[in-house]
Amino acid sequence: MSRGKLRPVFKRLWLLAPVATLGVGCSSTWGCDSDNYTQQQTFRVPPTLSDGGVPTQDTPCEELCEALGATTPCSRFMGPEAGEDGGLLEKVKCEAPFLCEGRRPEGLCSDGAVATGTPALGALFARMAHLEAASVPAFERLADELAAHGAPERLVRAARRAAKDEVRHASAMESLAQRHGAPMPELTVAPFQPRTLVALAIENAVEGCVRETFGALLAGWQARSAEDAQVRESLATIAPDELRHAELSWAIDAWALEQLSPEARERVEAARREAWRELEQDAASSHLPEAVARVSGLPSAEVARGLVRELALELMPGALA
Repeated sequence: MSRGKLRPVFKRLWLLAPVATLGVGCSSTWGCDSDNYTQQQTFRVPPTLSDGGVPTQDTPCEELCEALGATTPCSRFMGPEAGEDGGLLEKVKCEAPFLCEGRRPEGLCSDGAVATGTPALGALFARMAHLEAASVPAFERLADELAAHGAPERLVRAARRAAKDEVRHASAMESLAQRHGAPMPELTVAPFQPRTLVALAIENAVEGCVRETFGALLAGWQARSAEDAQVRESLATIAPDELRHAELSWAIDAWALEQLSPEARERVEAARREAWRELEQDAASSHLPEAVARVSGLPSAEVARGLVRELALELMPGALA
């Protein structure tokens, strides 16, 4: 993927982002890492269930959450909002995933979770800070491995520079998390083990060419759409770096594929196709409270899924056919 192709694709998709007018001043899994970032979120009781039935007062919260595309633990309660009849609207609290993309290292054992009761916006930025911090050892290891496998020095230098960028990004996201009532989560990464070039190439295809590339697109989207001026300012600084990191992933991919056998190259491409499919599923199932989405600038699940499909169409035609 050349610099000349990736940047025009990003610029075209970024123009679709709604521009904020208010200033009130988020990758297949490896090691211990989990598939999704989740948070307890509150929803109105859905009008219909997954089987087409209508919920009643006796409907278990598990069935309500399933209809919302969320999971347990869950609970039902009467919310503070009043309905048309003047009575309180019933709500359900479920565990729901949200988008938080970037390069995750093999052996990432911490999930960036914060204590129950932490404000949703703070929890989101804490997860983002955790993922940015996890990218530091990911790029440091990548640089060492590239050097060991005889990669061009320009790729090694770029990976080391990316690690330094991620230190700054983690600090910026930590500041936003603390501003919104969340501490920096503890980061735990298992010791790295030596691996083959094909293993490196597969991880780079999944975490770099797919997850991190989409994360870079989201950063630019947030820089345009976030209602919070400090969020826009932080992401406007981060987004160009993340775009360079995405370009680096594709440059590493091009070099690595030249070194591999046809069979190994097909393994890399198969992993990349599966990563696009998993990312589309993650985007489609993501949930964010409306207020959190507005302040953070993250797109809705429907829009995020559309962005994944547009990006995949440009970068790997046929992956999501």
